[in-house]
Amino acid sequence: MDVERIRKDFPILARSQNGHPLVYLDSAATSQKPSVVLSAEERFYETINANVRRGVYGLSVEATDAYEAARERVARFLHAPRASEVVFLRGTTEAINLVATSLGRMLLKKGDRVLTTVMEHHSNIVPWQLLREFGGIDLAFVDIDDHGRLDLADLDRKLDRKTKVVAVTQVSNVLGTVNPIRELADRAHSVGALLVVDAAQSAPHQPIDVVGLGADFLAFSGHKTLGPMGIGALWGRADLLRSMPPAQGGGEMIREVHQDRVSFAEAPAKFEAGTPNVAGAVGLSAALDYLERVGWESIRSHESRLLARTVRAAQDRLGDDITVFGPETPGEREAVVSFRLKGVHPHDVASLLDDRGICVRAGHHCAQPLMERLGVPALTRASPYLYNTEGEIDQLIDGLVAIVAKFRGDRAVARVAS
Repeated sequence: MDVERIRKDFPILARSQNGHPLVYLDSAATSQKPSVVLSAEERFYETINANVRRGVYGLSVEATDAYEAARERVARFLHAPRASEVVFLRGTTEAINLVATSLGRMLLKKGDRVLTTVMEHHSNIVPWQLLREFGGIDLAFVDIDDHGRLDLADLDRKLDRKTKVVAVTQVSNVLGTVNPIRELADRAHSVGALLVVDAAQSAPHQPIDVVGLGADFLAFSGHKTLGPMGIGALWGRADLLRSMPPAQGGGEMIREVHQDRVSFAEAPAKFEAGTPNVAGAVGLSAALDYLERVGWESIRSHESRLLARTVRAAQDRLGDDITVFGPETPGEREAVVSFRLKGVHPHDVASLLDDRGICVRAGHHCAQPLMERLGVPALTRASPYLYNTEGEIDQLIDGLVAIVAKFRGDRAVARVAS
């Protein structure tokens, strides 16, 4: 893969940060956007901007066609049986909230169990906690082992006929752990439970096969997948979407409204209340086209090299001064590297790296139950993507070495002063 050629497709990578060339290593939070995505959104607004679905004039028909073509594109990416199973939403958070709200009205009753894991993003925890608070469901968490892998024995202990939903991330946004979704689907289905998959961290790095995974629902976000912010997709089995009540009411999701009654449109329109983000959907379609042209195998191979270089260099140059969290086997994780520097707060690490133009994320990463399980208040996370280079990884490690040296010196000065 020609990384230098790819980098030219991303205008933002040409800018500087604090007097240094920008080194962007926060793609797990949001990815940068190639010019083709920016141009796709711009073309939509410049040439066919109109509201969709109900307009009978030509411009509205063109906008509707572009919107539905984007839905078809996402369905192909997900290997979905039909495009009508794809619901456009703002992202993974809204998608999981929709599923939780709708299932809470249709399926779940007091005492039913939802099973999730301690490695989940808050987006796959809080919607279920709301059902616990207001609907009386039982919410249980599957533990992880000391290497950051899901504890399947703990899953088996907690999975029973009371369990109606298993909600799990395909890839941890902190540990990079790749979960065995097909195996989890089989176990969930064996007790009659539905499987809800958070694919926010997996979709940017691999094509998704919702049928092959055995999922009942799967959600991902466009902004992590080279696409625009404010757009994402929920895939759901057609029979489930058909039977589920809508989570929001308003325009575009109804068949008829009268003072004494309302009837709803068929899915996916039933779940897309209000004016949708049509330009965002068009941009997401362009992003998926771009990723496919680069090639998924090339992307995975490149990211694997960056992951290996990061972990190896951290161990070789920092030794006991750094702790990297997550599975040690490369095949069990994606290129997400969360770490702790001895004696240095993660926010200090991120701030000092920013002085060098290096962008990483620090904090609890919207995964506080996982932080509690790991026994840390926060971590620093570097998450490279297809546009990052091995040289940038070296700059990251150089920066970490300098930070460790700086804080050692500060402590030595403090000891002398005391």
